[in-house]
Amino acid sequence: MQRWAQKFLVVGGSSLKGTVKVNGSKNASLPILAGTLLCAGKVTINNVPKLQDIKNMKDVLIYLGAQVKDEGRKLVVDCINVQSLEISEELMRRMRASNLVLGPLLARFGNVKISYPGGCNIGSRPMNLHLKGLKAMGAEIKEKYGYITARVPSRLKGAEIHLDVPSVGATENLMMAATLAEGVTLIRNAAKEPEIVDLQKFLNAMGAQIKGAGSDTLEIKGVSRLEPAEHTVIPDRIEAGTYMVAAAITKGDVTVTNVISSHLDPIIAKLKEAGVKVTVNKNSVRVEGADRLKAVDIKTMPYPGFPTDMQPQMMALLTVADGTSVITETIFENRFKHVPELRRMGADIHLEGNTAIVRGVPSLSGAFVEVSDLRAGAALVLAAMVAEDGTVINNIEHIDRGYERMEKKYNALGARIIRIST
Repeated sequence: MQRWAQKFLVVGGSSLKGTVKVNGSKNASLPILAGTLLCAGKVTINNVPKLQDIKNMKDVLIYLGAQVKDEGRKLVVDCINVQSLEISEELMRRMRASNLVLGPLLARFGNVKISYPGGCNIGSRPMNLHLKGLKAMGAEIKEKYGYITARVPSRLKGAEIHLDVPSVGATENLMMAATLAEGVTLIRNAAKEPEIVDLQKFLNAMGAQIKGAGSDTLEIKGVSRLEPAEHTVIPDRIEAGTYMVAAAITKGDVTVTNVISSHLDPIIAKLKEAGVKVTVNKNSVRVEGADRLKAVDIKTMPYPGFPTDMQPQMMALLTVADGTSVITETIFENRFKHVPELRRMGADIHLEGNTAIVRGVPSLSGAFVEVSDLRAGAALVLAAMVAEDGTVINNIEHIDRGYERMEKKYNALGARIIRIST
C-alpha cells in the first residue's frame, strides 16, 4: 500500500508514560550521505534512521551509480563507480536535501546538472547562497528551464565566502565542495547547528581538514582526495524534542534516551517556563507534565536559538496552556500552515504576519485534519493525543519522512494511534 494512501486515527485522553529511545538524526544523515560522493571507496554510516527521506537520498546515490548496502541502521556506501552527473527531476522533487549532492559532485567530478529540489512547502529556501558560494570558488553556473548546470574547468579554488544568512544547506554544500578545492576556503556567517558539527566530524574522518564547526566561521584546507571511513550519526534533536512536548501536553512522565542534552537547551528552557518539570541526565531527559501549562512566548532563531522545526509542536502545546502566548516565526514564512487545522480542533489562534497569538483553551476536540508538512504533522498528532474523541489525520506521508513508524513508538508509551490504509 502506498504511503500516500494512509492516515492516522488518534484517540485522545491518554497520558504518556515510559521510556523511549531517539533514533539517529535525519538532518545529519542526509548531508553525510551526500558527502559519501566525495570518496572513491566504501564509507560506513552507523545510526541511520529508517525514514522516507533517507530512502529518497539512497535512491539518488544509486541513480548516480553508487552501491548502497543496507544493514539495518548501518549503511555501507561505495561511490567508486559513480558516473552519472545528472539527476532526474522526479528524484530531485522528492525532497529538499537532494540539492546537497551539488557541492560534492562538482568538487570531485567538475560537472553536475540538477533540477531545483522539492520537499516541504514551508517557505522560500532559495539556492542563491549555494550558487553564489560555488561561483566564488570558480564554478561556472547556468540556470535554465528549472535546471542548474555547474562546471569547473579544472578544480575548485579556495575562496572567502560570506553568507547573507546562516543557511544550513548552503553551509553544508559549500563545506563539502571546499574539501577537495585547491587552497583554503573561509565560510563566514556559517550555520552553527549540531548537524554541521557532525558533518565536519564525518568529513574529517575521511581526511578532510575542516575546523570551526559550531562557530560562525569555518576554515577548510582543501585536500587532493578523501579516503574511506566509518562514522556514527548524532541523535535526532527534533525527534527528541517532539517526545518531550508529547509528555508535557499529555501530563505524562516520559524519559527520552540516547540524546545529547545540550542540543535540547532551547526546548528544555521553554518547557520549564511553561511549568513542565525537566530533569537532565547524562544521555537522557525526563519530562513530567504539569496539571496546567503556562503560556510562553517563542521566537524561532538559527541555532542555538529556538528551532523552527519545533515551532509547530510547541504551538500545539500552547493551545491548551493557561494564558496567551506569542509565537514569532523568523525562518520560514509559510510555517503556519498547521494553524487552520489546529483551529478545526478548537484552538484559538490569530495570525498577524509572521506572528501567531495563541490563547489557551480548556480542551481541544477531535476533527478531520490535513498534514501540510513534516513538523505540522507532528503538531497535529500531539494535539490529537489530548483532544476529546477521535481525530483523523490525512496525508501522513509527510510524517513518515521524518518520524520512523511514529504510531508504534508513541503507542508503546500509552498513546492510541492507528494507521489506516485506504
